[in-house]
Amino acid sequence: MNYSNLTEELKPANLVSCLISQRGQLIFEQYREPHFAETVAKINSCTKSVLSALCCIAMDQGLLPAPETPASVYFPQLAYDTASHKSEITLLHLLTMTSGMDWTEFGGQNSFPKMTRTPNWIDFVLDQPLSDIPGTKMSYNSGGSQLLAAILVQATGMSVARFAELTLFEPLGIESYQWEIDPQGIHTGGFGLSLRPIDMLKFGHLYLQQGKWGQTQLISSELIARSTQPAIRAESPRRGSYGWHWWTDTYPDRNSNDGDVPQLPYFNAYGFGGQCIYILPSIEVVVVLTNDQRKKSKIPLGVFRQSVAPYLMELIK
Repeated sequence: MNYSNLTEELKPANLVSCLISQRGQLIFEQYREPHFAETVAKINSCTKSVLSALCCIAMDQGLLPAPETPASVYFPQLAYDTASHKSEITLLHLLTMTSGMDWTEFGGQNSFPKMTRTPNWIDFVLDQPLSDIPGTKMSYNSGGSQLLAAILVQATGMSVARFAELTLFEPLGIESYQWEIDPQGIHTGGFGLSLRPIDMLKFGHLYLQQGKWGQTQLISSELIARSTQPAIRAESPRRGSYGWHWWTDTYPDRNSNDGDVPQLPYFNAYGFGGQCIYILPSIEVVVVLTNDQRKKSKIPLGVFRQSVAPYLMELIK
């Protein structure tokens, strides 16, 4: 892998960081400025994948029931709504963004900004009408992630951050983090976590190792596999499929002229502005990309597929 060429390839993106590891060893590490290596920064919607991990851990520990369990177990008002199919919403629907709620994250209804301006985010989400039968269509919904965070609090009897410290952060050696809360003090499920790039890499490596860290199985391999498998096709214009708060895809795109070009399947966490964790099991690679662009830009979305993935193809044997 020609690291000097990759460095040049990444220059237009002006990333804060790019880390690539293979089999647990760093093979590429680049920061815009040296101090970014030790700086915790918002990972935005990558928070959702951390939340997914915590849900899996809670299921492994018997604190959360099976994913097919109705969400009304935790929010009884859903069962009382006889005018819609809200009683059919399950934990799995919340994890796969298929609750059926009439929700437009940004643009249109601007559901996410509206939620964050209300005095009670959970009530706002639960009050949203349905536009689809639960389980039939994906609609990106950080409100559903907040419901999952609130469910974790009920199930574990502690804050989301404290549960993360005990079951995930401390075992991984993650000591520096920040995590925002909603007006009721519930840690944000869909965004709001800040980590160092190297700690994002540790989290990705945990998934590469199928939930095992050292000699300890932090998350069962069964739930690692299930949560990162495609559950439903992503809504347009997003590409690939969606699992339990993880995106899934393959590089490169298939077309009639591909012939025998090998494929790189991967799953990834993605946060607004270019915060990314990519796991590529077939070549035992984890990639972390972070950025701090405040203005709307499509550059962060394309960095992995346009600049990094072509170099990773060299690692296929």
